[in-house]
Amino acid sequence: MSTSRSHEALVGDQFGARASAYLTSVVHATGADLARLAAIAQARPDARVLDLGCGGGHVTFAVAPHVREVVAYDLAPEMLDVVAGAARERSLANVTTQQGVAERLPFPDASFDMVMSRYSAHHWRDFSASLAEAARVLRPGGIAAFVDSVSPGTPLLDTFMQAIELLRDPSHVRSYARAEWEEGLARAGLVVTQTHGHRVRLVFATWVERMATPKAQADAIRALQAAMSASVTRHFAIEPDGSFTIDVAAFEAVKGA
Repeated sequence: MSTSRSHEALVGDQFGARASAYLTSVVHATGADLARLAAIAQARPDARVLDLGCGGGHVTFAVAPHVREVVAYDLAPEMLDVVAGAARERSLANVTTQQGVAERLPFPDASFDMVMSRYSAHHWRDFSASLAEAARVLRPGGIAAFVDSVSPGTPLLDTFMQAIELLRDPSHVRSYARAEWEEGLARAGLVVTQTHGHRVRLVFATWVERMATPKAQADAIRALQAAMSASVTRHFAIEPDGSFTIDVAAFEAVKGA
């Protein structure tokens, strides 16, 4: 196994080969948080929107009918090909794609009215730098909206969550706690206006299949689930087949003048 592969190459390899699976993923394609992002977009029909870490393009497809332009941005070219093709099929002529990393956005300062990101941040190599870049490309008064899995915050629950995520997908970096998100957004110069939390149930078989997790690692996750204390089992609502429930949070913020 090569030891010289960068984190960005690892992310690209992990997701490029599974682009179509993320386009059709029910977990990613549905949810009240996605509807909320569309509602935010509806209030600004002239907006230019950046979908940061677009993945299968679900944010792009939700907001594009309501705004002037959406730039779908992702590290994996294969993901962008899937998004571009799906946009054409949906007659969304205002969607363009751009490849790159979250830590170095190839856009001028203040070039977007909105920056949105959903289920991407836990793959960012540098969380603070990525939030700073999101703020940089946002116009004063612009809106930033982020949705991601969040750590429960307590050490025991946090360690378990990071362990199973990394076993499933080696490109996982960290699911941050809500307090870490709020601190990070403030450091980037973004003022949080609303925070919403909810829970999402993950079907174990679908969860590992979507990432093509090797059997040895999937078995290790199941063994870890079985070995944990009752407090972990209760919090994550771990079921006999390994299905479980995670915490998700949505953060809405505005860039000051």
